[in-house]
Amino acid sequence: MAPTALTTFPAPSAEPPADPAADIPEPISDPQAHGFLPARPPVRTMAGTWGWLSELAGAVATAPDRDTARALVAHGARQGDLTALRQRVSRLSPRNADAASLRVAVIAAACGWSALDPLAPVSRRAADPAFLDLWSAVAHRVGHQQFVALPTLALLNWSPERKPRRALPIDQLARTEPLVPVVRWSPEGQPLGPLDRLMLATTRLEAHGIWLLRLAGTLAGRGPGDASTATALRRLIRVQHALRAQLQSEAAELRAAPEPAWQGAVLIELAGLGALEPPVFQAADAVLGTGGRRAGDTGRHQLRRHLPPRHRAWLSALDRHCAPVRTLAHQGGPDAAVFREARESLIALRRTYAGLVRCAARPAGGGLTAVA
Repeated sequence: MAPTALTTFPAPSAEPPADPAADIPEPISDPQAHGFLPARPPVRTMAGTWGWLSELAGAVATAPDRDTARALVAHGARQGDLTALRQRVSRLSPRNADAASLRVAVIAAACGWSALDPLAPVSRRAADPAFLDLWSAVAHRVGHQQFVALPTLALLNWSPERKPRRALPIDQLARTEPLVPVVRWSPEGQPLGPLDRLMLATTRLEAHGIWLLRLAGTLAGRGPGDASTATALRRLIRVQHALRAQLQSEAAELRAAPEPAWQGAVLIELAGLGALEPPVFQAADAVLGTGGRRAGDTGRHQLRRHLPPRHRAWLSALDRHCAPVRTLAHQGGPDAAVFREARESLIALRRTYAGLVRCAARPAGGGLTAVA
């Protein structure tokens, strides 16, 4: 199977074909798209003073309990280290800013501060003010306020175990090479815990999901009567089945991982915020309109708030351009049957992922009523 490369979206049949690619932001509209993965492997080792932030993130993530984790952050604030880093944020390159956002996200999630707004005055009663200042500065640098979520915690938290002998596209690298976390949730020298394995499994899911993104580009702008629509939908079904098989294979390793200490609570909190939705699912939802959302949310846009702005813009454009395809949900005939099968396949894929999250959150997984 070789899906058509995701280039630019054709204009929907109901709109003039003047400039259909104008609202498709880079880099996902590029033929060499790497999807929601970073363009290059995440920074594994930060240099200079920022190395201390890496050490703090690792210590907080592997602390014996949350009180200890918060005490480590408070100690860094008293020493002035957090303030010193805050003053250096503006000098970070974009790639290193992403690396800093990962470390900040790990600290915030580990300390139970995922739901906080670092700019809100009320947050200063719950979290360390110096850390909140660093958090808000990093958020401003990366142009993304709500980055304490799966896209940052997973897609920026991996590295190939060894340097490959030749240059590989980023998605192929994540698919074929053994991966290790940049910031571990389990102590050094011990086997990877469930949270580490879940994040790496999500990264591999996104790497395999590059085919789904390319098919989404093929379907954008197609109408129900287009001869290629049914073919692309059938390929989409096969890709979703393959992604589900990928998750099922990850489940065996995850079940064999050591029992987590308190880190399962991190998943409970992120799930409660709608922050555990893999971006590739959101792309499939933009095409198929299954409306994957949590009770009480106003819509899929609530799930997208944890993605970088360029990814949110791409998904919004995909929503608009795939509107003609979604009309198959209200029609009959062979193409409509294939469309409904694609929807059912996505629902099954989401359920498999939800089971993986519950497995990773054990024994706290009983509190997971919704993953996305």
